[in-house]
Amino acid sequence: MSSTQHPLQSHPPATAAQAEHSRFVQRIRRRYAQELTLLPPGLPDLAGIQALVAELQAGGRALAAALRVARQLVLERLAVLDVEQGCSMADITLAMTHLAEATLDLALAEARKAQDEINGQPRNAAGEVIDFWVVGMGKLGARELNVSSDIDLIYVYDDEGQTDGAKPITAHEYFALVARRLYALIGEVTEDGQVFRVDLALRPNGNSGPPVVSLAMLEEYFLVQGREWERFAWLKSRVVAPLDPAAKQRALALRSLVTPFVYRRYLDYGVLEGLRQLHRKIRDEAGRRAAGRPERANDVKLSRGGIREIEFTVQLLQVVRGGQFPEIRTRSTVKALRRLAARGLMKPDMAEQLIQAYEFLRRVEHRIQYLDDQQTHCLPCEDRDLSWIAHSLDLKPGSSRSGCAPGVCELLDRLCEVRELVATEFDALLHDGQSPKPGACKGGNCGGPALPVDAEEFLEKLPPELGEAVRRWALSPRVQALREESRLRLAKLVGRAAQAVQEQECELAGALRFVDWIEPLLRRESYLALLVERPAVQTRLLRLLGLARWPMRYLMLHPGVIDELADTRLLSQRFEGAEFIADLHARHAAWERSGEADEEALLDTLRRAHHAEVFRTLVRDVERRITVEQVADELSALADATLQCAIDWAWARLKQAHRPAPRFAVVAYGKLGGKELGYGSDLDVVFLFDDEDENAHEIYAAFVRKLITWLTLRTAAGELFDIDTALRPNGNSGLLVTSLQSFENYQTGRGSNTAWTWEHQAITRARFCAGDPALAARFEGVRRAVLTAPRDAAALRAEVQAMREKVRGARPVRAGEFELKHSPGGMMDAEFALQYLVLTQAAAHPELQDNAGTIALLQRAEAAGLLPMGVGQAAAAAYRELRRAQHRARLDEQPTSLPEDRLEALDLARHRDAVLALWHSVFPG
Repeated sequence: MSSTQHPLQSHPPATAAQAEHSRFVQRIRRRYAQELTLLPPGLPDLAGIQALVAELQAGGRALAAALRVARQLVLERLAVLDVEQGCSMADITLAMTHLAEATLDLALAEARKAQDEINGQPRNAAGEVIDFWVVGMGKLGARELNVSSDIDLIYVYDDEGQTDGAKPITAHEYFALVARRLYALIGEVTEDGQVFRVDLALRPNGNSGPPVVSLAMLEEYFLVQGREWERFAWLKSRVVAPLDPAAKQRALALRSLVTPFVYRRYLDYGVLEGLRQLHRKIRDEAGRRAAGRPERANDVKLSRGGIREIEFTVQLLQVVRGGQFPEIRTRSTVKALRRLAARGLMKPDMAEQLIQAYEFLRRVEHRIQYLDDQQTHCLPCEDRDLSWIAHSLDLKPGSSRSGCAPGVCELLDRLCEVRELVATEFDALLHDGQSPKPGACKGGNCGGPALPVDAEEFLEKLPPELGEAVRRWALSPRVQALREESRLRLAKLVGRAAQAVQEQECELAGALRFVDWIEPLLRRESYLALLVERPAVQTRLLRLLGLARWPMRYLMLHPGVIDELADTRLLSQRFEGAEFIADLHARHAAWERSGEADEEALLDTLRRAHHAEVFRTLVRDVERRITVEQVADELSALADATLQCAIDWAWARLKQAHRPAPRFAVVAYGKLGGKELGYGSDLDVVFLFDDEDENAHEIYAAFVRKLITWLTLRTAAGELFDIDTALRPNGNSGLLVTSLQSFENYQTGRGSNTAWTWEHQAITRARFCAGDPALAARFEGVRRAVLTAPRDAAALRAEVQAMREKVRGARPVRAGEFELKHSPGGMMDAEFALQYLVLTQAAAHPELQDNAGTIALLQRAEAAGLLPMGVGQAAAAAYRELRRAQHRARLDEQPTSLPEDRLEALDLARHRDAVLALWHSVFPG
């Protein structure tokens, strides 16, 4: 292998001569020499296999024999395509899946026909024929069937009833007989072999359960008895017969039961322990099977680092996250790995390495099975067979190594390398929720059994202040009522917090806030499980809580966002609106594919996505990775993107919608308009439309009502925004939505109904933020017309000063204190002074017409000679520092009013004076 070649890279196809070593292929060619020509050239597909069976039947074979011979012919073709022509693993497994689907469909039709002749058709109370579905599980469900696989099936019928024939029986009895006939046609071994080994062990209650179940029985089982490991099994489930599209459409009721069983509507970290138990059970079983049987010790499917561990890695991430992120749902292992990487749940290079590992292991598995058509995943012991496998994979013998047949050492080395990669990733994912340091004591439980959080011995070993904080709720009745497992889990989390303080990984304040934060979540097992399973996330959380108080408040409202701390890219990335919208539209499409795109799911999707991005910005902010201005930019861009998604989704569900997309715009004012949005800020918005439809106003009024509901309704996922529409024409007495022409007339003083001066002040910071981009330029034209309109400077000065006094009177500040925004020399003085300059000077100075933000416009005003030298620059710097001080105070839940005698020490006095200098230069006297 060259130094640049990837260790898992595929190789060219083997030579035709190498295929002769497969005993299975040779047997088929000897026995079915005449029939081999019946299969059309190329990769077998569904139609080709159906035609092959029909031709075999036309030649005199009964259906059972025709199905078995067809299977032999298809396998011979796949062995040739795989080994001789290098056909892809995906194509081979899909062809095998088609073989299963075609044969099951034909067998089911025959079984029902034969049973109908005896008992008639089963009908429900309404007289309709009852549907029966063959559900494929595992690799059959995922369309990844291997070349000598059994098929895991579950038989489900739609409704109860009885047959309409001369010998009526219940629907349950009828379908049990159909299942028996189906097995005879598919699973029984005859002189022609069998079509597939059939395994029904995954059905409800396993081998002790009935062979067929109704939808109602299945629903009750999922609700009452369904176990965690069964969720992984049902993840890949799919109706594989009958193939009739109408019957599959009617099977949507089955999907509506399976989906909520597999995917929970929360981050489901509690499932990890269930998968650990299943994995231990599989490894123990593999160990028992291999005991004293060396030929079973090297299992490419079940041994450490085998195929099953790749599948478990994928399925675990899907089950944990798939309830909220439907875009990662897929039955295919390879597709799932790529989707997980796209969602940021796995590093792209690791996903690609696991894909190559999976394909390599599956190709080895196929070659093991080509040898003798045996359902085995264990490497053979014979050197001759190992050498054939190596040659068929084009693994060239390297330098001479004693004891190895040609290519065998290379095969074993490659397998070791691949399986070590898989096992390392799997073990990292499925750790036991602990990451102790050598010699470290976690949670005061050293040297003895684990103690629950309410144990006095545990509480006494905590630092005194932390112990008292925990004791407040640890001895309460609601903690006493928790399961022992939950109290042990709580102790593990509290113990880690104590250890982090001891090792100076976080401040005591962070640990105390963590204890306060966790108290309301005592019964929210999913969040506790998340932290237990992700110790690194808890470490980051403790640090975050130690840096500021407000994150704890946000996390109390939205505890699910802590999962964002698992993303290693969190601190280095910045918010991208286009990417956010694309991700949400992909999620919307996934909800639609799964049949779950109802309004409730979409409202929750918007909220969870918004909360997660706010939290990501918050973490970057508290960690000082971004400036206050960048925080505001990110939060404003996030609001814009969220509004855009809400418009797109709400319009698509508006009954009155008369066009594919609305001719509609959201105009942002205030903090959102100036891109200065803070955490939890209201959105000051105005809604406009430009549509010639005769019913346009009624349509857009209904749409705005719906949109406001979408944006403000509190759902199970929390709240999104508070919307303030008081800045619309005529304020709270005006219409919720206005035509663009009416808005222009109102703002530019055409007609008797015209805007007030304070509304023109507000429009200096207004901007188009969401909706139809075609309306953006028209709105901006109206805004600039307002800014450049001729005005009486003296009259405007008096009005602006009067409005400033009115606002100041509504927000009084105590004597001897300086409020960062409202006091003289505060941020609002800078804003009012700038608004006056823009409204009087924008016509002569076009650079002031841009909505560039307070800081940039103050600098431009000085550069234009509208302010004395240095005043604009100093005021701009002061505005930045006052905003920063306000922002930090709010993050730590501190007052934004400061004693005036402390301003000098805090280096804020000079900034106050800079704003006062600005004010007096604009409003002298």
